[in-house]
Amino acid sequence: MMVSETTLRLGVFFGVLLIVALAEYLWPKRTAHLPKTSRWSRNLSLVVLGSVAARLLIPFTAASVAVYAEQNHMGLFNVFPMPFALAVVLSIVLLDLLIYTQHVVFHRIPWLWRLHKVHHIDQDFDVTTGLRFHPVEILLSALIKCGAVWLLGAPFIAVVIFEILLNATAMFNHGNLHLPAKLDRILRRVVVTPDMHRVHHSVLPSETNSNYGFNLPWWDRLFKTYQAQPKHGHTEMTIGLNEYQDARKTGLLALLVIPFQKK
Repeated sequence: MMVSETTLRLGVFFGVLLIVALAEYLWPKRTAHLPKTSRWSRNLSLVVLGSVAARLLIPFTAASVAVYAEQNHMGLFNVFPMPFALAVVLSIVLLDLLIYTQHVVFHRIPWLWRLHKVHHIDQDFDVTTGLRFHPVEILLSALIKCGAVWLLGAPFIAVVIFEILLNATAMFNHGNLHLPAKLDRILRRVVVTPDMHRVHHSVLPSETNSNYGFNLPWWDRLFKTYQAQPKHGHTEMTIGLNEYQDARKTGLLALLVIPFQKK
């Protein structure tokens, strides 16, 4: 069961990565400022390092926690049974709310922001930006997710669906994609679009601290962190953080060390 889950997730991951990368090539929104080879190598290296660290240091996954909770009758949905389909839907929605909340917290607590800002230092915005997180943040996120799955007693299938959706939508909404304005308005009613999330990667603090959603777009509207468009427009806005605009100083080793440097 766990092998098939891993195979499914990897298959979807590489499939979505390839599709979004091809779409970026065919219908780009912005002109890249930095060579793609150097950016992609550091971004993909970060996700590989984070994934290896999580596999070595955490002896369980969110999906295996779901199986354990069900077998031992632990967690909200196992203690208080409800229709299976409802438990699946509620689990996916509540886990997405958790990711939104976690994202807000990582912006507002200084030591967590030191980790998360590695994601924001990217001076361009494309599919690999959605994979670019410091390994320590990946470890913390995995533990938070596992804890939430255990407390909820989320069904195994709900966790698998959620993980696939989260990875796929993170790559989609970080894509350097030109979507027709009408299509974007329709899509952002049900999913975070590239134009919606790109605002979050602006150097302007008021925009950086908005549009936290990764999958479902409703939380930003509900909690009033939604901003429809960037002040300077999508093609003219500056991506990244003002203090990290020199690409020569943000190589892979620097990104690994930055969270631990004195301000």
